[in-house]
Amino acid sequence: MEQILQQRLDERKRQSLYRARKTIISAQGASVVVDGKQLVGFCSNDYLSLANHPEINKAAKAAIDKYGVGSGASHLVCGHSSEHQALEEELAVFTGRDRALLFSTGYMANLGVITALLSKGDELFEDKLNHASLLDGGLLSGARMQRFLHNDTASLELKLAKAKSGNKLIAVDGVFSMDGDTAPLADLSSCAQRHQAWLMVDDAHGFGVLGKNGGGSSEHFGLDQQQLPILMATLGKGLGTFGAFVAGSNTLIEALIQFSRSYIYTTAMPPSIAASTRVGLRLLQTESWRRQHLAELISYFKHEAALLNLPLIKSDTAIQPLLVGNADAALALSAGLEAKGFWVSAIRPPTVPVGSARLRITLSAAHSKEQVEQLLQALATLLPCARL
Repeated sequence: MEQILQQRLDERKRQSLYRARKTIISAQGASVVVDGKQLVGFCSNDYLSLANHPEINKAAKAAIDKYGVGSGASHLVCGHSSEHQALEEELAVFTGRDRALLFSTGYMANLGVITALLSKGDELFEDKLNHASLLDGGLLSGARMQRFLHNDTASLELKLAKAKSGNKLIAVDGVFSMDGDTAPLADLSSCAQRHQAWLMVDDAHGFGVLGKNGGGSSEHFGLDQQQLPILMATLGKGLGTFGAFVAGSNTLIEALIQFSRSYIYTTAMPPSIAASTRVGLRLLQTESWRRQHLAELISYFKHEAALLNLPLIKSDTAIQPLLVGNADAALALSAGLEAKGFWVSAIRPPTVPVGSARLRITLSAAHSKEQVEQLLQALATLLPCARL
């Protein structure tokens, strides 16, 4: 085993695809301490800068004093606290759905939904650029999975027209994590209704950020529970905490409680996380300046990047990918930025297709305009050298 695994590791290193972890010794924020070095971070998903909010921290500490650290068991045994119940009810109201159900992670939520709803003989349709958790859920479900061209409703229509009997589910990201663009949810919803298919959206990178009130992709496109029956979103990005939820009809949630293995057979998130998330949900609704400031930074970054001829992938969200091409160049550019005091991760295959290695630049409400301007100037200086 050791020899076989080492050969695989060596091959990944030769291809410049080896992944290495960095250790943070500070709280999340615009500036972080990484391996002992102070860096301005442009790779976090803490879009609204809530991960270290004092009110959220205070709620977590108070809940630990009341409930302890661990939840003790799964939700169905003895791990479902009053904080979990209150958060589910508040998420349901906020999203305009009948009910919501908490999951420990977004990955587990996607696996749990797809495997609970589909089985052999059913049909699953996924966007080519879907998150790995949606794809893995499809593989585990036993359903016939087909992938349609990215954000191409016509491609989906052709596949749906040929679908056989059985349940049909369309699953997409709301905001695509590596490209930053949004799915055409209104068109997908109409398509689903024409073909009597269910529509599921993974809104991990949209929830809290998109929409007038931060309701995410469903609010942004004005889709209600009937038009978008299965809404999944995470709590560790826009809300700054941890975990995930699925929102939908009472029947959907009851079915997941009964049939979703990744819900039934895992320990519930700590009550302190649920308590702190409830505060994050309130702040999301009362501190709209965070979304406004983030929107202004996105607009400024895109405008200035265009003037500098930086090769950005088209995106209107906080995810602003800069296309580099090969993995070596992406690593060199990331290292060059770190030397100048910036932390921006190089994203390489197999996370993205071969030849499309990139820097995944993420903006946050914690950033200042000056920090964004400094990053832009560093990119303009380093990019020509990295591509040589």
